[in-house]
Amino acid sequence: MLLDQLQADLADLDTRALRRTRRSLDSPCGPHVRVDGRELLAFCSNDYLGLAADQELVLALQDGALRWGVGSGASHLVSGHYAVHDALEARLATFVGCERALYFSTGYMANAGILPALVGRGDAVFADRLNHASLIDGALLTRADVHRYPHVDLVALERMLASSDARRKLIVTDSVFSMDGDVAPLAGLLALAERFDAWLVVDDAHGFGVLGPQGRGTVAEAALASWRLIYMGTLGKAAGVAGAFVAGHADVIEWLLQRARTYIFTTGAPPAVAQALLKSVDLIEAGDARRSHLAGLIAQLQSELRLRRWQVLPSRTPIQPVVIGDNAETVAVARALWDDGLWVPAIRPPTVPAGSARLRITLSTSHTQHDVTRLAHALNELETRA
Repeated sequence: MLLDQLQADLADLDTRALRRTRRSLDSPCGPHVRVDGRELLAFCSNDYLGLAADQELVLALQDGALRWGVGSGASHLVSGHYAVHDALEARLATFVGCERALYFSTGYMANAGILPALVGRGDAVFADRLNHASLIDGALLTRADVHRYPHVDLVALERMLASSDARRKLIVTDSVFSMDGDVAPLAGLLALAERFDAWLVVDDAHGFGVLGPQGRGTVAEAALASWRLIYMGTLGKAAGVAGAFVAGHADVIEWLLQRARTYIFTTGAPPAVAQALLKSVDLIEAGDARRSHLAGLIAQLQSELRLRRWQVLPSRTPIQPVVIGDNAETVAVARALWDDGLWVPAIRPPTVPAGSARLRITLSTSHTQHDVTRLAHALNELETRA
C-alpha cells in the first residue's frame, strides 16, 4: 500500500541519519535564542548583519502596517502593487548599480521564475554543480537542455559552451555557495558569457549586504557591468526581512515582469514589508562597522579552530563549514553541541554530496568574540573525543 511504502521510506531516512528535525523558536532571531524551552547560542541563521530583530526595522514595519495595512489584496499585475513597492524597486536598482529591479516574494520564487522566462525548449542552461536547489529547479522548469559543469570549473564550462549549438544559452551560478562559503569566479563567467553570447544569472543570496562596497554584493565587488548579467539578491538573509529582487537592464526586467510566472500568478508581498526593506537597505549601506566586526569574527574562528581530522573549508564569508563526512557522526556532533547549549546545524545529503556531511556554522555581526571562542573550544574538544 502507498502508506506502507511511505512509512518504510521514512524509516530508511532514520537508518541513514537523514531525517530532518524542525525546531520551534520562542524568541526573536538572534545569536541567543530560546528553543524548546532551552536557552541556546545559535550559529545557524543567515541573519549576517543582525538586522532581523533590529528595532529600526521593527519600527519601520509597524509604520508600514499603519500606513498600508497588512495584505496587498491581489497579484502585482491586478491591484496588489503599491507605491512603496515602486520605491523599493527603484532603491534596490540604484543600490546594486542596475537600470531596474523587480521585487519577488521569495528567493525561491525569483529563481524559479527568472530562468524559464529567459530560455526554453531548444535552448541550453549551464549550471554550476553546487548551485542552490532553487536554481536547479528553475533550470528544470525551462525545459531546455541542462548542462551541469564541475564546481567553479571555467575550463569545463568553456568546453561545454563551445560544443553547444543551442539557440540561446544561459549560464547560472550562485555567487556565494551556501554550503561551502566560497565565491564564484564572476569575472571569468561574464567573459565566457560575452564570448559565447549567453545570459549570466547570478544568485547573490549570501553576498548581498555582506560583500562589496557598502554591502552592494559580489557583482559590485568584482566591478562588473553588462546588459547580459542578471542579478538576484535575497532580502531575508543579510537584509533581515523577507523577499528577493532581480535587477538588470530595463528591458530584461520588463520581460521578466511580463513572463515570470512566479511573479505574475501570486499575491503581491505585503506593502508593509516593502517599507521595512527600504529602511533595511539604508542600514546595509551604512553598515561598514557591522561588516568589519563580522570579518573580525570570521578571522577569529578560523584562527581558534584546531581541527586535524575534520576539515574547515576555506571561506571568507560568514558561512564557515566544518566537513565531518559521515552522516551519523555529523548528527552526533551536532547533538553534542546542542547538549552543550550550542546550536549548529548538521547538513547531510542531498543538500551536500554524499560523504561530505558537515556542520554549517554561520556567523552574525550580533555574535561576540566570546561567543566565537566558546564555539571553537567546544569543537576542538569534541574532535579529540570523537
